[in-house]
Amino acid sequence: MSTLSERPQHAVVGLPLPHESAALHVTGEALYTDDLVARTRDVLHAWPVQAPHAHARVTVLRVAPAYDVPGVVRVLTADDVPGVNDAGVKHDEPLFPSEVMFHGHAVCWVLGETQEAARLGAAAVEVDYEPLPALVTVREAIEAGSFQGAQRHLARGDADAALASAAHVFEGELEFAGQEHFYLETHASLALVDEAGQVFVQSSTQHPSETQEIVAHVLGLASHEVTVQCLRMGGGFGGKEMQPHGYAAIAALGARLTGRPVRLRLNRTQDITMSGKRHGFHARWRAGFDADGHIVALDATLTSDGGWSLDLSEPVMARAMCHIDNAYWIPDIRVDGRIAKTNKTSQTAFRGFGGPQGMMVIEDILGRCAPMLGVDPLELRRRNFYRSDHTTPYGQPVRHAERLEACWSQVLATGDVERRRTEIARFNAAHPHVKRGLAMTPVKFGISFNLTAFNQAGALVHVYKDGSVLINHGGTEMGQGLHTKMIQVAATTLGVPMSRVRLAPTRTDKVPNTSATAASSGADLNGAAIKNACEQILERLARVAAGRLGVSVPDVRFVDGAVRGLSARDERLSWEEVVHDAYMQRVQLWAAGFYRTEGLHWDSEAMYGEPFKYFAYGVAAAEVEVDGFTGAYTLRRVDIVHDVGDSLSPLVDIGQIEGGFVQGAGWLTLEDLRWDESDGPHRGRLATQSASTYKLPSFSEMPEVFHVTLLEKAHEDGAVYGSKAVGEPPLMLAFSVREALRQAAAAFGPAGTSVQLASPATPEAVYWALDRARAGHAAARVDVDGVPADREAPVPAVQGRG
Repeated sequence: MSTLSERPQHAVVGLPLPHESAALHVTGEALYTDDLVARTRDVLHAWPVQAPHAHARVTVLRVAPAYDVPGVVRVLTADDVPGVNDAGVKHDEPLFPSEVMFHGHAVCWVLGETQEAARLGAAAVEVDYEPLPALVTVREAIEAGSFQGAQRHLARGDADAALASAAHVFEGELEFAGQEHFYLETHASLALVDEAGQVFVQSSTQHPSETQEIVAHVLGLASHEVTVQCLRMGGGFGGKEMQPHGYAAIAALGARLTGRPVRLRLNRTQDITMSGKRHGFHARWRAGFDADGHIVALDATLTSDGGWSLDLSEPVMARAMCHIDNAYWIPDIRVDGRIAKTNKTSQTAFRGFGGPQGMMVIEDILGRCAPMLGVDPLELRRRNFYRSDHTTPYGQPVRHAERLEACWSQVLATGDVERRRTEIARFNAAHPHVKRGLAMTPVKFGISFNLTAFNQAGALVHVYKDGSVLINHGGTEMGQGLHTKMIQVAATTLGVPMSRVRLAPTRTDKVPNTSATAASSGADLNGAAIKNACEQILERLARVAAGRLGVSVPDVRFVDGAVRGLSARDERLSWEEVVHDAYMQRVQLWAAGFYRTEGLHWDSEAMYGEPFKYFAYGVAAAEVEVDGFTGAYTLRRVDIVHDVGDSLSPLVDIGQIEGGFVQGAGWLTLEDLRWDESDGPHRGRLATQSASTYKLPSFSEMPEVFHVTLLEKAHEDGAVYGSKAVGEPPLMLAFSVREALRQAAAAFGPAGTSVQLASPATPEAVYWALDRARAGHAAARVDVDGVPADREAPVPAVQGRG
């Protein structure tokens, strides 16, 4: 038995291999949940009846007219639920509501022989509503005192005293929007019932065990009567961690009532209007700095827009509070967190899970305050980095803090940052209507689930008589390459070629009680469980091989499909020979593996402990060019150095870093969710319901030069084969783009201009920011009161002293 992080020679992990399903993806042969419908007979199709109000009471529901539509088989209502009419783990999400809580809320579902029949049947259902007052924005909720869930408090030291004695104090507020997941595959479920009434659900879900649990309690069944399988997802990004459960339950309920398979697949408009988003946030803050630009104190209140129900809003807020420090030492700090209840979709997990929202606050503070402190933004950030003797505000030691400095220095050097900044200054001086900006930002992101109990995983590994290997684990594949890494882990541990290993779809009757594939922990948890199962099998096979080879059991080695002793002169056996001998000797050739992350403890009430196994680090430098007439911009170059430990699969990890960065840049600069905030009949309606109205990053938004480098010599003790998580941390490297836009906008004004930049920083937002900066420049030129021309431009939402 090796230690978890010990990596053998000739390992398959660490090789830059393509995604295991890449060929299937690009040829269209990969099967997704909805593709299974064509392979299933007598399928019924589900369609929702969506409410046209943001908040209303259902007074009358007449379903009889739907049955007059040819092809309609059944209308599902609350009266049909044999178990619990709720799809949420907090028991605050009625599956069939009597009170509509957001525009587009489904009040019932129609099953038809075809999707068109179901659609027409849904249109025929008659519903009477009593409209009720609706809260659409987080500010409205704050003013109304509309909150839900726990309100958390995180503190260290005495923030008030530190602020009172600080050389410089600034205060302000910040509001920033959420983000639509816009995965390629919308929510989809296909449910079947066997002759014994047992339910089998194919679901596009990141959390099959929880989907199983919700389906069971809606149907009034025990969990062993429900099996959930996930073949693969066409993207998830957190949007399929909690949100699929209700859709799977609708399909399963329909299948139980009709005895026929039921397919529920949302079209794009339904998916966008019915499913949750990244939480938008509002923040108020006061920040103190000493005379040298070191942060001495922060007092902040974070309010997230939770939508109509809790979903995962509480742990999202907890992670936001735990990441408000990002990579910076803040000696005295106080953070309060609360969740607004609004009449919107229930906001949910999204890549980063509150971490980006927390980091946004401190990065915005540093970006806005640097000019007022007279400190270069790059230097201000570096000056405040964590050091190896520091702890976080919640009491966790910051291990490997030196990696922040290593990533920063490497980006400075390989990105030729100082030379380029000099060139940018010359360019800006020569071009009055076009400006460039370059910014660098760091990331320190904690890896593990907030809820300690979720940090466990299981796996099932079968070795067949012919030597082939089948692995099954609790993680789900959403395109992120988890299965590729798991095959590499199994092949490395068993010492066999990857061609001998196959991975089966994720399903709850093979590996039970699994955690969601989320929190960037999929490879850490499931890889360790697979390694554990493989090592159990190896331990048995080693005893068989030792007898054949005439060596001691500890001296047996499994390498590249061969089994031998320590000496190169020892006899060699093939993997297949040893497996055959083991079978003939009645040795067990399968094993159930298990892993639990050690060393975690967290008091969610006190907001104190060590909730994370380790921190992932990274640094990005981004250069932009902004047009002063339109605010339009191009991302000229990005340089990234990111810490993934000893990578399990470098090609996959680099792809994740690139994709995460671009998705983060989309959230910060392009993707603008808009709800109707008027008092008209469409109040609360989401206006950005499709790709035509919701701008996603595409090839045209990719940087012209994009360099991604993995930090070397970054082995992580205590993680599978020395690797680190990669899914979420790179998204937050995109703060460099937003800060570069701030620098470019400031360049239109006088030196020392502090720019307030809206989020998302769309071309329109950038234009208004640079226009304010330019107005400050004009005011400085015409001033006759003796005020220096390089005075600070006014920043409406930031006040300071010092």
